[in-house]
Amino acid sequence: MAENLLEIKDLHAGVEGKEILKGLSLSVDKGEVHVILGPNGSGKSTLMNIIMGHPKYEVTSGTVSFEGEDITELKTFERARKGLFLSFQTPEEIPGITVENMIRTAKQAVSGERVKIVPFRRQLKATMEELKMKPEYAERYMNVGFSGGEKKRNEILQLLMLNPKLALLDETDSGLDVDAVQIVSEGVAKFHNEDNSCLIITHNTRILEKLKVDKVHVLINGEIVEEGGPELIDDINRRGFTHILDAKAEK
Repeated sequence: MAENLLEIKDLHAGVEGKEILKGLSLSVDKGEVHVILGPNGSGKSTLMNIIMGHPKYEVTSGTVSFEGEDITELKTFERARKGLFLSFQTPEEIPGITVENMIRTAKQAVSGERVKIVPFRRQLKATMEELKMKPEYAERYMNVGFSGGEKKRNEILQLLMLNPKLALLDETDSGLDVDAVQIVSEGVAKFHNEDNSCLIITHNTRILEKLKVDKVHVLINGEIVEEGGPELIDDINRRGFTHILDAKAEK
């Protein structure tokens, strides 16, 4: 029997008094890859931020559970310690903190254990090589002066080094050229196994080529209006969201 990892029930949530998610329910089992598709402004990034506990967003009703525990009221760092990880659509620049120090500090905070420098640096160097990142980037300030592609590779570097139970990837492939998408895709595929899960927002389905997608959810105007398997991705790539919007308007 599949082991449930993430369970969202009848979630109503928004920001600054505006409701964005309108009764959304979603379930992800361990080992699964789920994809969320939808037009801009449909609430996809809001969903990711709420799962991760961003303080800007407010849950007005419904629950978010992780491994059977209600985490709706937990702070972001508490969720990270339980095994959640969010890759940002637009990664922040953090002057004064190097990539190496940021990842090492995060790893210690999540695990609650002291990270030994030598094996950590060995793992970091090997992972950066896999992502085709220059080793000197480890000593640069976090994302400062990085190109868009370098920032996204840095997100995948953090994912691989922290090894969470659930990866929330919010358009990690946006703005990347073909080669960079390939590298990011390979990085996500390297991370994913039967003991963790991925919830992915994307407009460029090339990032999914090396992954076995289990379920696809179409999110429009804060509601999941259609669900299916990977064949739903092909259908939307051909026809877009118009036919789904039209069908929803007729109801």
